[in-house]
Amino acid sequence: MPRKTFELELAQLETEMLTMAAQVENALTEAVDILERRDMDAARALIARDHDINAQRFAIEAQCLVVVATQQPMASDLRVVAAILFNVNELERIGDYAKGIAKINLLIGPGPLLKPLVDIPRMAELTRSMLHRAIDAFVRRDVALARVIPAEDDQVDALFEQVNHDLIQMIIADPSVTRQANLLTWAAHNLERAADRVTNLCERVIFTVTGELIELDTDEASPLE
Repeated sequence: MPRKTFELELAQLETEMLTMAAQVENALTEAVDILERRDMDAARALIARDHDINAQRFAIEAQCLVVVATQQPMASDLRVVAAILFNVNELERIGDYAKGIAKINLLIGPGPLLKPLVDIPRMAELTRSMLHRAIDAFVRRDVALARVIPAEDDQVDALFEQVNHDLIQMIIADPSVTRQANLLTWAAHNLERAADRVTNLCERVIFTVTGELIELDTDEASPLE
């Protein structure tokens, strides 16, 4: 594969990753909007669209392997391909968190929420913004931006703690709300985990540019998905 063809293939992989990232961003925002609106049909549609995100991941992974197999990339090029492989896996997982929120919406059912959502939409917007800028940092190979974004995860964590605290207080005041309160806690938890995945994307920006693998954050937990 001539060098020019290889560069075009690499550019195409990045373009496809960007398309996937945009779909995941939209899924995160839409999942919380659907939860607020109590829209069961839209929740089912979002869950169904997750198959498209999964298919994109597999297609990009397959093409990455073709690129590696047909030409032995230089170290810097190989890091880009490896990072794209890693990134699409993380994006697919973030898409799963959005799908999980849509499932939570169905589990709650069509009735009203315990209270209007305030902090969960804030979490969603912060996470979406972090994700958007992390992908932008990868495209621009911006190590400085990649190092800054993970610090914003503290804001998402703080909002999650607030959501958790508020819902516990509601359960204490009225145990009959326990089921919905627990489900809303899981919705917030999925957003908190999605923000953690963004930190992983930022680490891959640094790896792509410098070849250095570093951990910017090590918090891990299991989502409802």
